[in-house]
Amino acid sequence: MRKRITVLGSTGSIGTQTLQIAHEFRHRFEIVGLASLGRVETLVEQVQGFTPRAVAVSDPAAAALVRGRIDTNHTEVLSGPEALTNLVAAYECDMVVVATSGSVGLGPTLEAIELGRDIALANKETLVKAGHIVMRLAERRGVDILPIDSEHNAIFQCLAGHSREAVRRILITGSGGPFLHYTREQLERVAVAEALNHPRWQMGRKITVDSATLMNKGFEVIEGHHLFGLPIERIDVIIHPESVCHSMVEFADGSILAQLGPTDMRLPILNCLAWPERLPNTIQRLDLASIGQLTFMEPDLERFPALGYAREAASRGGTMPAVLNAANEVAVQSFLDGRIAFADIARTVRCVMDRHEALADPSLEQLEEADQWARVRAEEHALATHL
Repeated sequence: MRKRITVLGSTGSIGTQTLQIAHEFRHRFEIVGLASLGRVETLVEQVQGFTPRAVAVSDPAAAALVRGRIDTNHTEVLSGPEALTNLVAAYECDMVVVATSGSVGLGPTLEAIELGRDIALANKETLVKAGHIVMRLAERRGVDILPIDSEHNAIFQCLAGHSREAVRRILITGSGGPFLHYTREQLERVAVAEALNHPRWQMGRKITVDSATLMNKGFEVIEGHHLFGLPIERIDVIIHPESVCHSMVEFADGSILAQLGPTDMRLPILNCLAWPERLPNTIQRLDLASIGQLTFMEPDLERFPALGYAREAASRGGTMPAVLNAANEVAVQSFLDGRIAFADIARTVRCVMDRHEALADPSLEQLEEADQWARVRAEEHALATHL
């Protein structure tokens, strides 16, 4: 019997690669639902290729275009702000791949968990914003949350068969992004095109900018805290420009296990979709001899303060990670729109964090309030520092 899969964010980088895997292993995986915020042409091609039972398109105008291009006798089109959540609720599946960008993935993720559906998670913001709520619900419903992010997927693999008590710390690796060797002065003059030119990975615009600021590594520290149940002080970040070692686990006896692989997101995607099996595939194999050497270095928090801000937000807890995430989303978009400088992204986040009084153990409603508050403050700061 094929595993039934719904893909949220199907037209983005992770979503399209998930469908590549589903096509290669179509005898193992069935695509039940697809969801996208836009990209009508790509979504129509995906519907024609997989004939899912339904697609969800948040934008009603885009949904109307999709309806006119597909056979709605076989595939229903859902639209509106609750379309993704309604898709998850209305069409039964075995796994939901959450590959959306930003906070939009939280609602449908919680709905899927409530319904007992396993989650393959590629959306950082879901756990950064509401990790304590998501993980509590998953435990209560007996749902597995499998990390697609290459770093957390690596840790997930290294931890297999080991108790958390045996773990001394986890080490999250990062390439360092395109500006690893830039001075602080050079970082002030970074152009959007430069920030989107990642040296190792092909990703969406928002996460690529987060990689350039190292905010994504900070998000991954918070994710690791929730996914693996370790305190923040036992989660370290180490820069590894070759991006061959995707992360490591150090155990109590001093042994370190690392997961190595090519810089190809299809590998962790397949690991999640096929779990607990491992499937032979056509992904290019890693050639260590051609790489020659692997290097590691400490991150520079003076040049890349966003990583430190994320660790601080995680340590303070409560609503602070949600505020960090919301402020960063607004700041990154402001940079992409040409309204603020690259270095202003971290400065905007710092300003908003400084103005926030965190609430401990917040409800989902309180998290949403903190999120909206932070977005307004970040927009105010972006306007005040307009280029």
